[in-house]
Amino acid sequence: MPTRPCGSQGLQLSAQGLGAMSLSSFLYLNKEEQSPDEVAGMAVVSRALELRITHLDTSDFYGPHTNEMLVGKAIQGRRERFTVATKFGIYNKEGVFKVCGSREYVRSAVEGSLKRLGIDQIDLYYQHRVDRTVPIEETWTALKEFVEEGKVKYLGISEASADEIRRAHKIHPISACQLEWSLWTRDAEVTVMLL
Repeated sequence: MPTRPCGSQGLQLSAQGLGAMSLSSFLYLNKEEQSPDEVAGMAVVSRALELRITHLDTSDFYGPHTNEMLVGKAIQGRRERFTVATKFGIYNKEGVFKVCGSREYVRSAVEGSLKRLGIDQIDLYYQHRVDRTVPIEETWTALKEFVEEGKVKYLGISEASADEIRRAHKIHPISACQLEWSLWTRDAEVTVMLL
């Protein structure tokens, strides 16, 4: 599996990655639906490694939290073989999705992800959604501090506008952007991809 540079700060990722969201329950599932069990999820991660897919993508929102725990178990004893990406910024409060980007929330989110994943450093940490009630500069100043502390190596952003990406990048370089781009949604071609 070839690798590809991601951003200009030195991040290298396998050309194909494994999005781990479906390996555990997700909030959108109906209560009657069953999620894959932990053994099957760990087998998927092992098979990905056999295929030389070494980039794993999860979020504290998936489960919530259980997906990070599954990924953490799956990489035990072989951490150095994987690039781990996780995200913060969305949570469920009494059945309502909330977005938060405050300094305090960011600190608790990164510490929680490190613990659940069982690692000392997150390779790629995404702001999953932008909190439009908090200046993005505040959120990214907190994220920059985690890079300086060595708890996070590279930063990414998800579902952000071109202006938000520019403002965040002024605080700290962005290595990766995730956004919806499909046959149904081409808006990014007009805004974000022109950056």
